Amino acid sequence: MNTFRLFFFSSMSENAATNNNNNNIMEKNQIVKEAIVSELQKKKVHLFYCLECEELARNIAAESDHITLQSINWRSFADGFPNLFINNAHQIRGQHVAFLASFSSPAVIFEQISVIYLLPRLFVASFTLVLPFFPTGSFERMEEEGDVATAFTMARIVSNIPISRGGPTSVVIYDIHALQERFYFADQVLPLFETGIPLLTKRLQQIPETEKVIVAFPDDGAWKRFHKLLDQYPTVVCTKVREGDKRIVRLKEGNPAGCHVVIVDDLVQSGGTLIECQLTI
Repeated sequence: MNTFRLFFFSSMSENAATNNNNNNIMEKNQIVKEAIVSELQKKKVHLFYCLECEELARNIAAESDHITLQSINWRSFADGFPNLFINNAHQIRGQHVAFLASFSSPAVIFEQISVIYLLPRLFVASFTLVLPFFPTGSFERMEEEGDVATAFTMARIVSNIPISRGGPTSVVIYDIHALQERFYFADQVLPLFETGIPLLTKRLQQIPETEKVIVAFPDDGAWKRFHKLLDQYPTVVCTKVREGDKRIVRLKEGNPAGCHVVIVDDLVQSGGTLIECQLTI
């Protein structure tokens, strides 16, 4: 059996990104870059970015003459609190502005939110927040009294972005964990849920023997989230069963024999489920 692995997900921790195969991470970054370029190049945009996204921002700007990179001085005071400065603030008046964010940990959210709240107030024509992944997306519901749905908390924080001269902020999120999270955002912002699946299918069409490509979902949750977007391919669905103290991935339906298998999941943390799925298939 030939196995082609591409990890595709809605939310991925930085630890998982570090531990996974470098080729998979490069592929993921390329998909994110192409998706963001497609969205931003519809108009001339001044693109700001957080420190973590500098390389991605530069790659995005290199793809289109419509995107101009801008910079922020990310500094800290002696007590650790942010000391920030937006460069060329006067030059972006009347211009379309976007910010490429990464809420990879609670430690970096405050400084980025401080910038995000100010940019729309600088008399810009419009403001767009691009969030490649929504970090609390899997914590969107309460299963028992006392559970804290932090996805709702994060949505409320983002919903408080001030209105710019052009109206509400556009919040662009890629492959959010659950589509119903749209209703967690207030009317002050306009959430736009995009997906990189069309770019993924484009890549799959470039694989030799594309007729032998089969999509594998590690569990029912991933199948429910993405199967309608990939219905042109045969599928394999796995399931998690408990054996003693362990949860084991088992093949539920489908036959991957002799196929190029693409594993598509809706959430990656440690990467353990993806590895188990690969070994099972």
